[in-house]
Amino acid sequence: MDQTSSKQAQNTIKVNGLDVAYRFDGPENGHVILIANSLMSDFSMWDWNVPALADRYRVLRYDKRGHGGSQTTPAPYNIPQLADDAVALLDALKIDKVHFIGLSMGGMIGQQLGARYPERVYSLSLCDTASEMPPRNLWEERFEIARKAGIPGLVDGTIQRWFTAPFIARAPQDIAKVRQMILGTGVEGYIGCASAVRDMAQTTMLLKIKAPTLILTGRQDPACTVDQAIVLNRMIDGSKMVILEEAAHLSNIEQPEAFNSTVRAFIDTVDNTL
Repeated sequence: MDQTSSKQAQNTIKVNGLDVAYRFDGPENGHVILIANSLMSDFSMWDWNVPALADRYRVLRYDKRGHGGSQTTPAPYNIPQLADDAVALLDALKIDKVHFIGLSMGGMIGQQLGARYPERVYSLSLCDTASEMPPRNLWEERFEIARKAGIPGLVDGTIQRWFTAPFIARAPQDIAKVRQMILGTGVEGYIGCASAVRDMAQTTMLLKIKAPTLILTGRQDPACTVDQAIVLNRMIDGSKMVILEEAAHLSNIEQPEAFNSTVRAFIDTVDNTL
């Protein structure tokens, strides 16, 4: 499955006053898995993973506001607002309850869903994510670059955070696809969503999450570190933590087989009890 096929299968629907791009894969009668993207990405970031889920599950991908094929509204945004968008998407598509997978910013949205909309989730897979993302001045520096040089000014640094050096060297086709995805992000949408990450403070909220939860992270992730994953694991009662070796931030792309087998086994275990 390539990026082109993702775009060909894209639909849009009006959600919370904006047009949201989404795509379904998998059997119509399967339980739905909702997957949420990182900052500076679109739903093609899951092309490496959807085939491992879509034999059994109805996989729903979408682009959050300001990203991919979804509408950009004036910045800034906040994580509760983005979570409300996700729930409104489920409402619009008449979906009551989902298994949720979110990576990085997607995992931040998932924390909100688990705490504020517990009746909407069967399970949470929170991948390469965190409940707080200091320091504030780091984000201000990136915003300044984006305003002056556009997203091209951020792309190389982003790729170096997202992947280990050995993967960048050995997987030029994957890196080229990711680079195009990053460059497809507009400055306003980037600043809108990155402001939400900058302002986030969700650690105490994690105590409200009762759904079965998987915490998954890459050992070499410099953006959302193992230590930050440990905080999630300690604060979310009964959660399970898995660390993927030889993976940085986008562990779903750098180690797709390990990522897919871990997440699939977790969701299957929960789903088999429903």
